[in-house]
Amino acid sequence: MSAVLHDVLTAILVLAGATMCLAAGIGLIRFPDVLSRLHAATKPQIFGLLAVTADVAINNFSVGTVTLVVAIVVFQALTAPMAAHLVGRAAYETEHLRPDLLIVDELKNR
Repeated sequence: MSAVLHDVLTAILVLAGATMCLAAGIGLIRFPDVLSRLHAATKPQIFGLLAVTADVAINNFSVGTVTLVVAIVVFQALTAPMAAHLVGRAAYETEHLRPDLLIVDELKNR
């Protein structure tokens, strides 16, 4: 791979990762309730991490680096939704959310 193409790919991946992490941070500040903030905290954050770790794997391509990057992405992709689910359930149980923003409340009759 040529040096220019390598630098362009690195710039694209790092900027994409930074943009996604910035979007997650802005969403945490701007969204009105806990459930909306959880959406902003999990999805863009994982995609941003994926872009940055992909860049690390491309720049330092070895078996150890690729294995570590895969482990980071897999564990983050497994733990972030579970943590968000638990935080969302705790927010619902303690009534730290806005019920007017819920379209369907499946836990209401429980």
